[in-house]
Amino acid sequence: MNFTAQNELETDLVGQKIFEILPSQCVVALNGTLGAGKTRLVQAIAQAAGIDPTGVSSPTYVLIHEYQGTVPIYHFDVYRLKNTDEFLQLGAEEYFDRPGLSLIEWGDRVESVLPREHFTIHIEILGENSRKFVLEKNDSQTSC
Repeated sequence: MNFTAQNELETDLVGQKIFEILPSQCVVALNGTLGAGKTRLVQAIAQAAGIDPTGVSSPTYVLIHEYQGTVPIYHFDVYRLKNTDEFLQLGAEEYFDRPGLSLIEWGDRVESVLPREHFTIHIEILGENSRKFVLEKNDSQTSC
């Protein structure tokens, strides 16, 4: 599925639509360049889950944030990790087994250890405030 947002308000709408599409327990890899809007999309998805988006920030230095809403959100940022072993040492697999959304910024860096059944959102910068979001399901035989 493809979504385009011309501004932050439209990004909120994209986040709402993605939240409605995703199962309540799912792993999502968020991929895009620096500044593409990975954290901003997490804020929009969190808002759709009833979480105050102003409390959602990039976990670059903490690595994982947990947010409680209508669906729990586990927000990872693996940008600074050296390898997949460091990711697994965070207890990522335990999060994947919990009810909730595991949203992983820079998910392409740890894709080899993500569950076979996961989603990927590719984010492309189209302009100063516009973005293209492409949601893909990585195993069409199962529900995430």
